[in-house]
Amino acid sequence: MASTVSDRPGYGQLLRTPGAWTFLLPGFAARQPFAMLTIGIVLLVQHTTGSYGSAGSVAAVTGVSMALFAPQTGKLADRLGQRAVLLPGVLVHAASVSALTALALADAPLWALFVAAVPTGASVPQIGPMVRARWAAVLSAAPGRAASPLMPTAAAFESVTDEFTFVIGPVLATALCTGVHPAAGLITEAGLTLVGGLLFTAQRRTQPAVTTPATSTSQRNASALSVPGVRVLAVSFLGIGAVFGGMQVSLTAFAEEVGRPGANGLLYGVFAAGNMLAGIACGAIAWKSGPRRRLIVGYTALTLTASGLWAVHSMPLLAGLGLLVGLSIAPALISGYTLVEELVPESARTEAFTWLTGSVALGQAGAVTVAGRLADTHGASTGFVVPLVGTVLALATLLALRSRLAPAASPRTVARGVGHREPVTVD
Repeated sequence: MASTVSDRPGYGQLLRTPGAWTFLLPGFAARQPFAMLTIGIVLLVQHTTGSYGSAGSVAAVTGVSMALFAPQTGKLADRLGQRAVLLPGVLVHAASVSALTALALADAPLWALFVAAVPTGASVPQIGPMVRARWAAVLSAAPGRAASPLMPTAAAFESVTDEFTFVIGPVLATALCTGVHPAAGLITEAGLTLVGGLLFTAQRRTQPAVTTPATSTSQRNASALSVPGVRVLAVSFLGIGAVFGGMQVSLTAFAEEVGRPGANGLLYGVFAAGNMLAGIACGAIAWKSGPRRRLIVGYTALTLTASGLWAVHSMPLLAGLGLLVGLSIAPALISGYTLVEELVPESARTEAFTWLTGSVALGQAGAVTVAGRLADTHGASTGFVVPLVGTVLALATLLALRSRLAPAASPRTVARGVGHREPVTVD
């Protein structure tokens, strides 16, 4: 199914892959609501309670729930097929978001919002990992080819798509919550999830084949997290989540603090636009260095740019620094997802992708909670300390354990029976 690969694969060649558009368009529609969920919860709960701390806590419960359940969703998708998991998932998510919205508008106690936030996060559709798994499936379909040179381009394209949704989603959610009704953002999120998710599940031809490794029962039950490199990537992606969560809450609090509450969507959009632009560039470059080295360089740049956020008190300067932070995220994200394709066999790839997505959500959840409390107590600028601390700790872990990100030098069992990989050369 994959097209002929040139010495320098690009977006045009990637998008000519047979069957690609059948899952790209509905996949884009289905993942759009994910960018609206956290900011929609923060804006609604802050409106009903008057506290960023409470709003951040509810959003954090959603993020933790997603982080815990997303890998299990991915594992089930690898075993049962994406349609079997996604179809009931979007129905549960739409119902859960509706319940959370109704409780918030009814001034329900905070514990009730926490209870409703659990199924809301647990049922977040894992569209991004599923689309990445479909790319991996169609690009490795040619006989005799285990890994396509187009995979880094596909990873970059997916990062661009993700960030495009984060340009549109927060701005749309903010506009709906401030211009229509505080609950309009979440209501729209639920509706888009339902419609987009159903359209995506209808694309059955490009769904990765359900494969069961010919191994023992204990080996078939092995998790992608058994791969050491996946564990390192999961920890490093917590720092990326800290940037996303810290930026969402702190930018919202900063905009309100300076008397321009409607500008938070614009500020976050500039940050996400930087990520999107860097993703486009990453996919267009013919890299000579391996993804492991690119991950370390990108993460170092992310840590350095995030270190100055807390000291900025001007909106134009904050927007400019936020753009630089965004430019630094995409190389780290893309390199991490590219490494998954090298480290993990196809039979566990969706689960591996969801571990990274879940780590971002978990880091975001913690950041939203801490940044919200700091913004309530000490002002908006202190919330920006959260991205700094998160990236420093994650970078230190990544540097200390970078040797575990190297694929096997010779054929051997991966993840205690998850599958087998052929030798892969990296930097």
